[in-house]
Amino acid sequence: MDLRCGWLLGLALLPGLATAAGKCERLVVTGSPDAPPYLWQDPQNPKQLIGASADLLQQVAKDLGIKVELLYAGKRSQAVDEVRSGRMDMLADAPLTFNELENFDYIYPPLLENDYLVWTRKGSTLVYSEAKDLHGHAGALSEKSRMTQGFGTFAEQNLTLTKTANLTQALQKLLLGEVEYVLAGRYSGMAAAQALGMANDLLAFEQPIDRPGLFLAVSHNSACNDPWLRGQLAKKMTELPASGLTEAALQRNIERWKAQQQQPQQPVSAPKQ
Repeated sequence: MDLRCGWLLGLALLPGLATAAGKCERLVVTGSPDAPPYLWQDPQNPKQLIGASADLLQQVAKDLGIKVELLYAGKRSQAVDEVRSGRMDMLADAPLTFNELENFDYIYPPLLENDYLVWTRKGSTLVYSEAKDLHGHAGALSEKSRMTQGFGTFAEQNLTLTKTANLTQALQKLLLGEVEYVLAGRYSGMAAAQALGMANDLLAFEQPIDRPGLFLAVSHNSACNDPWLRGQLAKKMTELPASGLTEAALQRNIERWKAQQQQPQQPVSAPKQ
């Protein structure tokens, strides 16, 4: 038995308590280490991940009587490998991709939704209200961005997008006039612009061009993956949007991340996405 998961043994033998038999008491969770305000590595405790996703998941786990540890597992690809293998139980910020359905059970609805906006220079003449308006205009996108598969297909067929190593490079191309727009998350774009001193030079159109969900994804190889856990998590995900907790967690972690930028002894790099 995996020592991380405490099973309530014997309850299945008692009338009416069979549904509680598989309750898992401890989950080890990981995710992206460089995606503020959703998740990033804690500069005060590098083994931990912090952010809005972490706060919301901790609240949900507390309500369910489960202990959650959000641990740094390396870069994004390493974190995914740790969860695929079952060495860690769950990803806190998984994009829904069809090829991963054989490895993960996605909890629906998503924990958070990441609005991707069209960012441009102040004073730009670019007009945007829907994706097709960008046809014929040069744009940039970090190769670490995780858009929906549907939008990815549309972009490949209809848009002129340069992939950059990270969001910083994409925004630099925008300021240099090498591209007319950048596709970036609402909050990651805001955080990167502030970190790079570009906040007064950029603006974002309010209408999202894509809205990928950040899902909880439980490994098929996790000893904690059972119907009780998946059902309870799905119920909590359904309740979150109306609770007011989501927006509060996002705003709190934007301020938390910004405060860290003002501490030179604890440098935090600009968001990679």
